[in-house]
Amino acid sequence: MNIARSTGRIPANWLILLAALAAGLGLWLGANLRPSAPPSLLPPLQAGVAFPQAREVPAFELDRADGGKLTLADWRGRWSLVFFGYTNCPDVCPTTLASFGQAWKKLDPASRDKLRFDFISVDPARDTPGQIARYVKHFGADFVGASGSEEQLAALTRALGVMYARQEGSDGAYAVDHSASVLIIDPDAREVGLLRPPFDAAQIAADLQTLARSR
Repeated sequence: MNIARSTGRIPANWLILLAALAAGLGLWLGANLRPSAPPSLLPPLQAGVAFPQAREVPAFELDRADGGKLTLADWRGRWSLVFFGYTNCPDVCPTTLASFGQAWKKLDPASRDKLRFDFISVDPARDTPGQIARYVKHFGADFVGASGSEEQLAALTRALGVMYARQEGSDGAYAVDHSASVLIIDPDAREVGLLRPPFDAAQIAADLQTLARSR
């Protein structure tokens, strides 16, 4: 009786099959074990830009135009839209607040309950609480106005990455250069992105509606 003996060699067709299986396993591991991109901090927005990472906001306290205090706790639980400007601004501020005021009117009450808009004056020397209150209410009954000392404003704007600077005129008057974007603070009170000009009321309303429905 002849007994077949193993030579220790694998037939060529088995080698081909094993190579194919190894290649398939490599592709599967590459597709499933590859580090995934971090999820976006924001839902898709028409005028919005999401930051790669959320920026933690330190505790702060400003004076609200209605006599209360604006603190970090006010930015928890809702999406907050925060704009830094001043009431004597000739163009950017009134244009921005007007666009957001028009957009706000297009929102349903349930969406407005999940959002807030804060106008923070970076001109505390001229913007009194009464002046800020009248200014913001002209654009939106729900809008909140606030300001603080130069030290308080400098600390908060530095933490949020906002720029502003006073430009002295030859006649002693001055203007304030400032960032034109509206910051987006998520319901966990983290800065996660911004809305960029030029602002279109219909587009902004759609973006605000998207934010309101995202949580």
